[in-house]
Amino acid sequence: MAATSHLRDTAPSGAPYSDSAVARYRLFAPQFLSALRIIAAFMFMLAGTSKLFAFPVGMPAGATVPLFSQIGIGGLLELVGGALLLVGLFTRSVAFVLAGEMAVAYFQFHFPKSFWPTVNQGVPAVLYCFVFLYFSAAGGGPWSIDALRRSRKRR
Repeated sequence: MAATSHLRDTAPSGAPYSDSAVARYRLFAPQFLSALRIIAAFMFMLAGTSKLFAFPVGMPAGATVPLFSQIGIGGLLELVGGALLLVGLFTRSVAFVLAGEMAVAYFQFHFPKSFWPTVNQGVPAVLYCFVFLYFSAAGGGPWSIDALRRSRKRR
């Protein structure tokens, strides 16, 4: 139960949760954290493979970007950082770096086009930024190499 001690025992209204189904559902929060990390990392890796390998689809006109360009380095961060997040290795540090990458991507490439993310096509960058910022604080969850390494250190 210690793993869920950060969860509220009351509804936002202040009333206690009385439904045992809700209480049981809340016990899965760590697994949902891991699932979110895995899915977000896989989607993020696809952005990198599109830039670097034109897979599953290339940049405009099916092209790739030069590796040592700013977008190429971004693609490398997306591929390698996404792979590390996918398996949950060095989750907090990698997620912090990737949140920074997405903040830079947003303000450099999207924000100059418009203030509104839906207009400047920056919604994915903003979402990734804040999801990765969350991972940098919350860690990778129980389905991660980080959790496995922690459990082995305790032995």
